[in-house]
Amino acid sequence: MTTPRDELHRLLAERAFRWGDFVLASGRRSDYFFDGKQVTLEGRGLFLAASLMLARCRELGVTAVAGDDGVGPLLGAIVALSAAGSDPPLRAFMIRKGEKAHGTAAKIAGPAPVQGERVALIEDVVTTGGSAFRALEVLAPTGVRVAEVVVLVDREEGAEAALRERSLPLHALFRRSEFGTHS
Repeated sequence: MTTPRDELHRLLAERAFRWGDFVLASGRRSDYFFDGKQVTLEGRGLFLAASLMLARCRELGVTAVAGDDGVGPLLGAIVALSAAGSDPPLRAFMIRKGEKAHGTAAKIAGPAPVQGERVALIEDVVTTGGSAFRALEVLAPTGVRVAEVVVLVDREEGAEAALRERSLPLHALFRRSEFGTHS
């Protein structure tokens, strides 16, 4: 019997991994690129990823999820699914990557974070942890407590250790080593 995790793994392996020569957001070069949006911007893939991440959020007892605008669809799916159960629905904070020059110019979109609330930081992929650290800087003045970084794929290139140095655990649904090598 295929589990939701098995099905998501298959979708990621088939659609999200690309081989070649790439420059990552961290500035590092890589012989592969993980394009999670090939899966998370498709109905079944988004449902599976959001369901598994929501299950982790429920285990953590968080009241909200946060992430940059690159994972906006994933944040939306997690909070939408959270409203279907008997537990209280989660809220989402979307951290803007760039400054907004109009409206409120807020760095965080969505409902106002509540000081002291526990939040899961959502990422699609981590390499060095740089985007998580940028998100933490934006969230710090709000007084929320980030319980954990929950990520679709950990590239296994230092993010887990870097986050641990700041006492922030990383929970990866998948690790790069689970996807084999290019042949």
